Amino acid sequence: MHLGRRRSNLHGLSPSSRSSHPRTAKSPRFGTVRGEMAAALSRALKLPGKKGSELGEYDPLTQADSEDESEEDDLVLSYPRNGLGRDSCLGPGSSKLRGGRSGRFVGAEDEAQEEDEDEEEDEWRERLPSKCRQDRDDMKGMQYWRDSGRDRTGEDRGGSGSLGGSGLGVHGPDAEEKKLRMKNAVRTAFFLVPLVCAMLLVLLCAFLIPCQKGELEKRPQWERALGEAGGITPPALALWDIDGDSVDDVLLGVTEWPNDTHPTQGNKGYSAMALSAVSGQVLWKKIMREWVMYIQCGLQNGVQQSRVCLLISKSVLMAINGTTGKTLWLAQLKSIESQVVLLPDIQGDSVPDLLISTLPADTAMDLSLTLISGQTGARLGHSVPFNISGQGKLIGPLLHETQQGAYFILFGLGNIKAISLCDIYVRATGKMPINQALRRKDPVWDGLKAKTNSSTFIHIFGGAEDVVFLLPLVAGFDNNHNSLDTVSNLNSTRSDWVLVYGSSKLSVLRQKDLRKEWTFNSAAIHSEPATGHFNNDGILDIFIQHSENGVMKAQIIDGANGHRLWSAEFVCPRLDLETSAISTSMGLSAFLFWASEPIRPQNVTKTTVPPGGTSPEPLIRRLFLLHPTFPTILLELTSTTDTAVTSAVSYQEHQKDASYITVSSRPTSGSQPSACIVKSMSLRAAITKGQIVRLNETNKTEKPVKPGTFEVTKFFRRLSFKRQ
Repeated sequence: MHLGRRRSNLHGLSPSSRSSHPRTAKSPRFGTVRGEMAAALSRALKLPGKKGSELGEYDPLTQADSEDESEEDDLVLSYPRNGLGRDSCLGPGSSKLRGGRSGRFVGAEDEAQEEDEDEEEDEWRERLPSKCRQDRDDMKGMQYWRDSGRDRTGEDRGGSGSLGGSGLGVHGPDAEEKKLRMKNAVRTAFFLVPLVCAMLLVLLCAFLIPCQKGELEKRPQWERALGEAGGITPPALALWDIDGDSVDDVLLGVTEWPNDTHPTQGNKGYSAMALSAVSGQVLWKKIMREWVMYIQCGLQNGVQQSRVCLLISKSVLMAINGTTGKTLWLAQLKSIESQVVLLPDIQGDSVPDLLISTLPADTAMDLSLTLISGQTGARLGHSVPFNISGQGKLIGPLLHETQQGAYFILFGLGNIKAISLCDIYVRATGKMPINQALRRKDPVWDGLKAKTNSSTFIHIFGGAEDVVFLLPLVAGFDNNHNSLDTVSNLNSTRSDWVLVYGSSKLSVLRQKDLRKEWTFNSAAIHSEPATGHFNNDGILDIFIQHSENGVMKAQIIDGANGHRLWSAEFVCPRLDLETSAISTSMGLSAFLFWASEPIRPQNVTKTTVPPGGTSPEPLIRRLFLLHPTFPTILLELTSTTDTAVTSAVSYQEHQKDASYITVSSRPTSGSQPSACIVKSMSLRAAITKGQIVRLNETNKTEKPVKPGTFEVTKFFRRLSFKRQ
C-alpha cells in the first residue's frame, strides 16, 4: 500500500517537474552507476530490494534512489502467478500487461521503453474506475497469500503451472473434494441405516411387543390344605386347562369332615374341586354322594369342545362342564371298577363314545363291559358280562388299534384277554355298528383267535404268574394324567406294551404279533413303570423301582434290548409313588422320583432299616431329578417329611417350564386325621435352588472325567421342558 501511494504521488507530478527533479534525470551514465550501487549495497546487507516481509513494505535501499526500481518492485509484488494481468477487472481480453513485464529488471537498460510503459500505465489508471482500483489492490494481497500457499505445498496439488494458463482451474480441487465428501456420506448412510433399523427391531422385540398376562409370567408355586388325606388310597387327580389360560389346572377328589361333628366313617363329606394351576385358588367345588375314584378330562362334546370332565365314583358316572362344574349328564351304574375308555364314534353323532367295566361283588368273577354315549350318557344296549377265570389285579380295559385298523379291548384279572369292539357292540345292542371302521378285520389277530379255539376271546398273556402292570409304551402316558384327549388316546392305542408279570419280570410285548421282545428279571416291582428316553436310539426306555429290607433300588432298562442302563440304591422312603418322565428340549427325558438318602459304601450300615423296624427320627423324603447327560449326578429339588401319595406333571408351553403337582398326607397333632396337602412346584424354579448329589461313581455309565460343579449347575439351569 505504501508503494502504491508513493507511485501515485510521483505520477501526479507534471512532466516538467519530473524532469527537473535531480533524481529523475534521464542520464544513462548516472542511472547505470546508481543502479549498480544500489544492487551492491543490497547484496552486502543481504536485504532483498524487491521483496518485503509484508505486502507493500517500503524498502529504502531499493526504492529511495530510483523511480524505476520502485515501479519494478510494485510490479513484482502485484505479479499474478495464475496468469491474470493487472487489468483483470476489465476482463480477460486485455493483453497489455499480460505480455508486459514477466521478470525482474536490474538497472535501467532500456529507459525509453520504461518511459513508454509509464505513460501507458498513467493512461490505464485514468480510465480505471476507483472501485476497480480498490478491488485490484485487494486482489494483490489475496493473490500474494494464495501464491505463497502454493509455493509451500509444492507439487502436492500438481504445481501452479498446470493451472496458470486458464485462471479457472482454481475451483477444481474444491469440486472434487465436495464430490468425495458426498460419496463418503452416501456410503456412511448405507452402513448406518440398516444398523439403526436392526437396533430398532431388537428394541421393538424386547420392549414393545406385549408380553403374556402378568399371572402367567409368574412361576406357579403354591400349597393348599384340602380336607382329610383319606388313608393310603390315593385320591383322584387330573390335570386339564379348564379356564383357558393355556396352563393345566388341577382337579382333585376331596374328603372333608363337617365342622360340627367328630370324625366317624358315617359323616364324611365328599366333593370334587378345581384349583387354578397359577395360584391354587378354588375355581369351583361340587358336592358328591360318594368318594370320587377317578377324574378324567378332555371329552369332546359338541359346543363344550374338550372341556368336559368325568367324575367317576362307585355307582355314578357324571359328566360336568370343566369350566363351571355344572352337571351335563349322569349315568347310574353298579360296582364301577375302572376308568373310562375313550372309543371311536359308534353312533354317528360326531361325539366319541365310552366304555367302562364293572365287577359286581355278588357275582363271582363276572366282569362286565358297558357302552355309554359320550353325548347323552345313555347306555348303548345292555352290559356285556364275561365269565373269566383268574385272580389278582384288574388289568384294563384298554383300547388297541391294530396295524390293519381293527379295534380290540384288552382286559383281564391277573391275565390279559382281547375281544373285538365290534363283537362287544353286537352283543350289547344286537345289531351291527354304523361306523364302518368298527367292522374292519385283522387277519393276524383273527388267526390268534383260532389258535385258542375260542369264538370270543384272544388270549394275549396268561399263565402261572399273574400280570401286575400293563401300560402302553408311549412317552408321557402317565404324566398326561387320566386324559380323554383323542390325540393322546390314539397314540396309546397303537403302541406296544410294557408288561410286568410275576412281580419281578419286565417285558415289552409287541403289538404286531403279541410276542415278547425281551425279558428282564428283577426284584419285586411295586410301582408302575415310567417310560422315557435315556439314550439317543429313539426307543423308549423304562424306569422301575423296588423296595426290600429298607433299601430302594432304582433302575433304567434299555427299551431296545432289555439291558440295564443305570441303577442306584437309596434308603427306602416308605411310599409307593410312580416315577414321572418329563420330556426336555434336548430330546432326552428327565426322570423325577422320590427317595431318601443315597446309599454309599461308607453309610450303608447307617441308613439300612431292618424289616418291620422304625426309624427313631422322621424320615426325610427327597425329590430327585435325573438327566442322562450326567448319570452319576442327581439334583435334589425339595425335601419333606410328608408322605406323597400321588403326583402329576403340568406343562407351561409359553415358559418352556413344567409344574410338579403332588398330593401328600401331612400328620396333624392330637386325634385329628392327617391333612391332604396339594402343592405345585415350578421345576425350573426348583432347579435354580436344587442341590447337587453325587452318586457312587462305579456305574458303567460313568464319564472318564468327573464333571465340575459349575458345569453341572450351568447345564441344569439351561434345561427347559416341553410337552411330548
